[in-house]
Amino acid sequence: MDIPEKVAGLISRLEAHGYEAYAVGGCIRDTLLGKKPKDWDITTSASPGEVKRVFPRTVDTGIQHGTVTVLLGREGFEVTTYRVDGNYSDGRHPDSVCFTSSLLEDLRRRDFTINAMAYNPSRGLVDAFAGQEDLRQGIIRCVGCPEARFTEDALRMLRAVRFSAQLGFVIEKGTKQAIEKLAPNLQKVSRERIQMEMIKLLTSPHPEKILDAWETGMMEWIMPEFDRMMQQPQINPYHCFDVGRHTAAMLQNIAPDKVLRLTALFHDMGKPDTCVWDEKGETHFYNHAAVSARLAKKRMKDWRLDNDTIDKVTKLIAYHSYPFRREKKMVRSVMNQVGEPLFLPLMEVMRADTLAKSDYTKQDRLEDIEAIIRLYEEILESKECFQMKDLAVNGNDLIRAGVKPGKELGTILQKMLGHVLEYPQDNEKERLMKRFVEEKHETI
Repeated sequence: MDIPEKVAGLISRLEAHGYEAYAVGGCIRDTLLGKKPKDWDITTSASPGEVKRVFPRTVDTGIQHGTVTVLLGREGFEVTTYRVDGNYSDGRHPDSVCFTSSLLEDLRRRDFTINAMAYNPSRGLVDAFAGQEDLRQGIIRCVGCPEARFTEDALRMLRAVRFSAQLGFVIEKGTKQAIEKLAPNLQKVSRERIQMEMIKLLTSPHPEKILDAWETGMMEWIMPEFDRMMQQPQINPYHCFDVGRHTAAMLQNIAPDKVLRLTALFHDMGKPDTCVWDEKGETHFYNHAAVSARLAKKRMKDWRLDNDTIDKVTKLIAYHSYPFRREKKMVRSVMNQVGEPLFLPLMEVMRADTLAKSDYTKQDRLEDIEAIIRLYEEILESKECFQMKDLAVNGNDLIRAGVKPGKELGTILQKMLGHVLEYPQDNEKERLMKRFVEEKHETI
């Protein structure tokens, strides 16, 4: 197994001082899968103090848990002492940490077999829990007793689904049964930790694995709205899935970008609240986009997402079912409302939404989206005005013409912009001033 020169050198230096040392965890898993690890973690028999004596440049990044970051050049490597965790009375963190001289004891406390392998250049691979075999078979399996691992840290249940989504693996039967039993323990996990795992799951190659989180009962404690989405049928020619499965299909059809995947997840969460049945037995969801945007904002705040992400996702959801026509004035209007940076992402959302529906009029709708994108490009190319900063008149022009600063000034500018959005050829200072200022004062 090839490992970076600095990692091999770090291990060799610890061994030269009489200690054991191995690269461990995710870096070994990824290397065996033929992927380039993002980070290389080291586990060692040396205590944190001994590690600090061996290496002149270190940072105490988690010394209470035995972790010291060793700085080699501009790179940092986490070096953690072999340890055994105490009880997890809060279901999140060990009450205590006891250092041990046994690599096997250290590996035994880890979450999944594929993350419980260690490698030393001279001693080779240590795989006490058949991690290699689970990698070959594409299985996510707990180390030892699944219930014990999930009782220690409830977030591991969601991590099981996240790893299956990232790797395209299946969750082993016993591990899945333990999740189904202990899913309510997710209540003990902070919203920040939930959010981080959900983002990794959603932006993975297999975001549809969110259905595994639902099947095991976890979504009830993560996003209860999803349970209602799974129970909400869509009986009309445009749909072939219930709301939840339509959402999973849309996740598969949109780029692995955080904002886009969150938009896909939340875009229809208002449908259970807006469903009406007509006399034909078909479902309709009037105003569901606005309701979904409101519910999504609340859920994203609960997950402690940043305001920029919340604002973008909320706006995309609010406009995801906008009744576009192939008209430039309508395109300019939406560009003004959502902002030019979000217009193409909105088209991506609408395309993915369409691909996750039935074949009924699907091709027509996809062609409409492409036509709207072409109109958007023409608007940019011809530099047509669609936002206030591009208006030929500004506030200072109005003040010089005798308009007092305040509400009236803002109202005039908005009327000018509204007119120009419909008639872009009128975006000339003299023409706008005459129409909205001079003629008004003459009438008075």
